[in-house]
Amino acid sequence: MLLSLKTYICSNLKHTTLKMNHKQDTPLANHHISVDCVIVGFDGEQLKVLLLKRTFKEGDTETQDMKLPGDLIYQDENLDDAANRVLTEQAGIKRMSTVQFKAYGSRNRTDKERDIKWLENTANIKVERIVTIAYIALVKIPANASSFKVDGNELCWEPVVSLPDLAFDHNRIVGEALIHIRQMVTNDPIYMFHLLPHKFTALQLRTLFERIYGKTFDVRNFQKKLKQMKYVTPLEEYEKNVAHRAARFYRLDKVEYNRLRKLGLE
Repeated sequence: MLLSLKTYICSNLKHTTLKMNHKQDTPLANHHISVDCVIVGFDGEQLKVLLLKRTFKEGDTETQDMKLPGDLIYQDENLDDAANRVLTEQAGIKRMSTVQFKAYGSRNRTDKERDIKWLENTANIKVERIVTIAYIALVKIPANASSFKVDGNELCWEPVVSLPDLAFDHNRIVGEALIHIRQMVTNDPIYMFHLLPHKFTALQLRTLFERIYGKTFDVRNFQKKLKQMKYVTPLEEYEKNVAHRAARFYRLDKVEYNRLRKLGLE
């Protein structure tokens, strides 16, 4: 019995040692760290994400596609600083709060040859594997938000429901960012007002709810819900120069919101 137990233990130790040696023989990944920013706005009708156009050559043909604003981080900066740098340098957005929501590091993130070539040419480095930290930024945008340039970078606002095939795994990142935004708004409704103008109509608020939650809200039921939002204050101001009946404007009462938040009654 003792001999059998000894044989069993030795056999398992040998098996474990072989597994450890196998791990030791596998080279460590040569990682690069990057940040990517999912910048989301609401134009009164739909959610849009800000994309950066990139140009690259495939043979003799010059091709364009789009990606999220992002960059590799520098040795002397932390992740949050890198995200803010990307917002400023690539999108022209300053002093914007961001939310770090997920890391992406699968082995096949850089499987597309065009992505590898573009990154190596841009960063002038050999790329093997990239781990990116994804951030969310919620911004107010005008109804006619479209394309613009920042220091030679060409950017455009694209509806999240009809995105083209983006670089790397950026379609997946945008999709998961929208799910995270829904969770953020559910846990803390203040985030929703980051997307609305300072004065907004009930229709704008209801439409934003529908876009975030992906479902239609009955108008009458939503009016009841609006009345229950004690931190949303009706104003004695109405739309001007509109073809339909002028809608009342509302605004967020931050003081009341914070008071109710502390009481757990928002």
